[in-house]
Amino acid sequence: MSQGPRSGLAAVSSALLAMSRHLEVRDVLKTIVASARELLDAQYAALGVPDDHGGFAQFVVDGVSDAQWKAIGPLPRQHGILAAMLHEATPERLADVRKDPRFEGWPSAHPDLVDFLGLPIRDGDEVIGALFLANKNCPKPEGSCGFTEEDEELLAILAQHAAIALTNARLYERSRELTIAEERSRLAHELHDAVSQKLFSLRLTAQAAAALVDRDPSRAKGELRQVAVLAAEAADELRAAVVELRPAALDEDGLTATLRTQIQVLDRAHSARVTFAAHNFRALPASQEEAMLRVAQEALHNALRHSGAEHVDVTLDRRGSGAVLRVTDDGSGFEPKAIRRAGRHLGLVSMRDRTSGVGGTLTVESAPGKGTTIEMEVPGG
Repeated sequence: MSQGPRSGLAAVSSALLAMSRHLEVRDVLKTIVASARELLDAQYAALGVPDDHGGFAQFVVDGVSDAQWKAIGPLPRQHGILAAMLHEATPERLADVRKDPRFEGWPSAHPDLVDFLGLPIRDGDEVIGALFLANKNCPKPEGSCGFTEEDEELLAILAQHAAIALTNARLYERSRELTIAEERSRLAHELHDAVSQKLFSLRLTAQAAAALVDRDPSRAKGELRQVAVLAAEAADELRAAVVELRPAALDEDGLTATLRTQIQVLDRAHSARVTFAAHNFRALPASQEEAMLRVAQEALHNALRHSGAEHVDVTLDRRGSGAVLRVTDDGSGFEPKAIRRAGRHLGLVSMRDRTSGVGGTLTVESAPGKGTTIEMEVPGG
């Protein structure tokens, strides 16, 4: 086999691997476009995801600077050749896009496109995007297209894999949305139960103080002090719940700072001592950091609500290119097998699902009267 085919195969393999590494839709789109432009040696590449109103929900370009893109203006509409790719689902290979009868012009700041290669991205019978390249970096005889039939075949392969990557990314984002909705529902129930109990106790205590104020002032003062304690506990419950409800600013603060902040709040809100330490931790892929945060929250919830622990320790350590999260408490513990037989899981199913979803492993060590340790390891990126 000659050096050329091997290089081409390696380039295709690299492009497909790059697409499969990302889970966020925007990252997948950017990777598809950059891979297509590099693979086919074009000056410009773009990918548009249509909306239901004649425009594009997302439109990603490569080869255009941020300043150029800003100067171009609003996203294009589904017209001309773009519309043909989307609505007729046909590939387009043109020597000069400006001479095509369907060409309707572009904004003044738009780069000058000449030879053009475009393909629809299909998921079954549905067209979910349009991928196109312009201005092949090669000599072009007068009136001929720089893009070849082989280029079109190669782009068709890329478009097929792009459809898989894009569909997977959409499914991942929908799964995350469902998970967030489930988390909010759980927290809403938890908030209702915890704060309602505190407010009920606070009301009864206030009523007792009112009844005692005339006949036993000293006891009334004690009840009023209890009112103040219960009110502070209710406020702490609300504050802790708000921290969990608020989307963690992992992109800005990172996992270490986010965990430290939440654990400081929990330490103030509960009678148990809650501590946190991180050692040589370095940033992980966003999906892994989010999974570790959610597992830590679930483990802390169990320790603080159900175990009767006096101390809960959370550590985050580097291990190879990945990391290990460990949540340890000195509470009542439990027998994991008995929990499973009884149909209860204390959030363990959710924690295992989150961990396996990012390629990690979860270990649970517990026994009655011996406390609990939950360890989550992820491989890193």
